[in-house]
Amino acid sequence: MKFRIFLVVASCVVSLITGFVISRSGSSTETVGARAKPLIGLSMDTLKEERWQGDRDLFVTRARGLGADVLVQSANSDDTRQISDVQALISRRVDVLVIVPHNGAAMAKAVNMAHDAGIPVLAYDRLITDCDLDLYMTFDNEKVGELQAQFLVNHLLKERTKKIVRIYGAKTDNNALLYKRGQDKVLTPLIKKGEIEVVHEDWTQDWRPENAKKIASAAITKAGANFDAILASNDGTAGGAIQALSEEGLAGKILVTGQDAELSACQRIVNGTQAMTIYKPLSQLAKQAAEAATKMAKRKPVFTLGKIDNKKVEVPSILLGVVVVTKENMMDTVVKDGFHKAADVYRSLPDAQGSR
Repeated sequence: MKFRIFLVVASCVVSLITGFVISRSGSSTETVGARAKPLIGLSMDTLKEERWQGDRDLFVTRARGLGADVLVQSANSDDTRQISDVQALISRRVDVLVIVPHNGAAMAKAVNMAHDAGIPVLAYDRLITDCDLDLYMTFDNEKVGELQAQFLVNHLLKERTKKIVRIYGAKTDNNALLYKRGQDKVLTPLIKKGEIEVVHEDWTQDWRPENAKKIASAAITKAGANFDAILASNDGTAGGAIQALSEEGLAGKILVTGQDAELSACQRIVNGTQAMTIYKPLSQLAKQAAEAATKMAKRKPVFTLGKIDNKKVEVPSILLGVVVVTKENMMDTVVKDGFHKAADVYRSLPDAQGSR
């Protein structure tokens, strides 16, 4: 039996907030009732990166605290393997699937398979497109791109044309497109005015730092040291770019952006080789996603305030805010929140250390 998602507009009289109620009901409810604890299947793109290991641990801890069990699979950035992982989780009769997709388009098949089995799906941080997705939870990713680009613009010399290199994320990740869209909102008008010139740009396959290093090296070969900044879309690509800069004696002389507030990136910021990162309170995302997944597993409603078009439906969505982190506010952001310890951030490291 196939199951449907019901989106019911709910009006909150006291706060005057309108949201969506998410539920998916059917014969799988019998599994939920028969099992002592709800079972959540967590299919992750990769666990090779520091950021995703943290997401997994936070999610699992919160879910278990809510009385749920979690099965975790990691696909090592392989679409075929991730589909296989989802099939395995479905065969284990999980009550809800949480997917961090490697490829948002490819994972539409996974959503359809889950729905055929009566299992609702939550897309975590990365959107799954072209399917009847139940819930999407992430940060405001266009805002991330805007903040990166605006920081770059605000911190470069204004008396001449600013030359920059743009290192995008993976084309298979919808978030990479959103970061670029946000960056473009800031940069496109300035590029048209001739105030900014992009001397080199490329996409980073699988977000790998070594691929970002190749892009930065190509930019250096093309432009020499004649550029002012590298607009890197995350801390991994920033780390790869900074390795390339270091080999040419340019680390610390070229402004480099980032995202994720990874420990190695925060260390580079206090050491002066990376200018900024974007802190996304992952604990909030992971914990709220675990709470939503547990409710979905129990077939209880989840209220959302927004929706995102995934090319097929308007997906009920929860978007969390982000913060720019620099050397000046490091203590008041990631350290104060307990995301990193001050002793770790300010530990002396080689300037050129990569992010992975």
